[in-house]
Amino acid sequence: MAKPTTSHIPLAERLRPKNLGEVIGQQHLLGDGLPLRIAFESGEPHSCILWGPPGVGKTTIARLMASSFDAHFITISAVLGGVKDIREAVEQASIWQGQGEGRAKRTIVFVDEVHRFNKSQQDAFLPHVESGLFTFIGATTENPSFEVNSALLSRAVVYVLQPLTNDDLKKIIARAQVEHALPAIEKIANEAIERLVAYADGDARRLLNTLESLSVAARAENISEVSDAWLLKVLGERLRRYDKGGEQFYDTISALHKSVRGSDPDAALYWFMRMLDGGAEPRYLARRLLRMASEDIGLADPRALRMALDAAEVYERLGSPEGELALAQCVVYLAVAPKSNALYKAFNEAKAFIKKDGTRPVPLHLRNAPTKLMKELDYGKNYRYAHDEADGFAAGENYWPEGMAAPEFYRPVNRGLEIRIADKLNELKSKNHQKK
Repeated sequence: MAKPTTSHIPLAERLRPKNLGEVIGQQHLLGDGLPLRIAFESGEPHSCILWGPPGVGKTTIARLMASSFDAHFITISAVLGGVKDIREAVEQASIWQGQGEGRAKRTIVFVDEVHRFNKSQQDAFLPHVESGLFTFIGATTENPSFEVNSALLSRAVVYVLQPLTNDDLKKIIARAQVEHALPAIEKIANEAIERLVAYADGDARRLLNTLESLSVAARAENISEVSDAWLLKVLGERLRRYDKGGEQFYDTISALHKSVRGSDPDAALYWFMRMLDGGAEPRYLARRLLRMASEDIGLADPRALRMALDAAEVYERLGSPEGELALAQCVVYLAVAPKSNALYKAFNEAKAFIKKDGTRPVPLHLRNAPTKLMKELDYGKNYRYAHDEADGFAAGENYWPEGMAAPEFYRPVNRGLEIRIADKLNELKSKNHQKK
């Protein structure tokens, strides 16, 4: 069988980093003095789980670990593999471990998409991880707290990988050009680079696969420079339909947010589905829904925030498309919920106040007094414990720094639960005035 030429090897594989210095992104883990860098420099591999979205370097980091530790590297795909593959990995690791003096070698077993393995399949790794037969590295796009057995999870360090930044993706494009990995393409216009980066959405593999498609098309059409117009023509609807980094993206999320704020569930659902249909990342939408629950509903309906959290959790458990229904349910709930931006305004006003105000000392009666010396210095003296007061409220007590006029940040609106909150606050204010 003929050995594949370099041109037949996928671009993503050709540009895969061969050492830590070539890795782009994940510097929160791989920077000097940071967790994964320390692990590499220690010379001692340890079982871990690499959790992050697609195309951010999970497989690359696992391979570099094997190379760095001079370990035998076995890959198992949880999508395609099963118990048979686990058994074969154990046999191979035993052979390598049993080699004669000077020939014994560590083994790293890398399980891609480990969340696809069921409980019994995951349990099959446990005795061999505990015995030290091999080091286990799992990669997952799903929250390991939900998808990985607690027994296996307790024996592995979880490293959270982040989507690549736009600058990271631009560096990958530059590397591809410098290493002449795109032989037909001499130049890519800045506008085209921006569009490619937006389309990749933090996923290096998606970016490299797209570049490879462009290279093939450029060779076929004898094109040496990738312009934005030619890029749109070649990739067509994939790019034209939804520009994740451009104006259309932000206009659409703005329309969704304003439809929720405007209490129009049908319009909110329309824009939500437009975003999903266009390829928006559901986790991004979940984050925006959490923001809407606090910014536009707040304490008018505190259940809204819990609804948004539940929807995000359901999506983490089910993924697409099943989990998208929970997000849609949240969109409709937020749209029909009573609205209040009182908390949002209070937060911003308090933030602005603190920024311009000085650092005022905490009054003695509000300070904690865990030691004898602190008590002798009157820390906590004359503090009134609210639970011991009538109705659980210490009327007239002052909780502000001395000499400071109490600003009013939070002003409830006359909607939803905040109607009752306002009544309660007015009642407490009345009691304070009576005490003076």
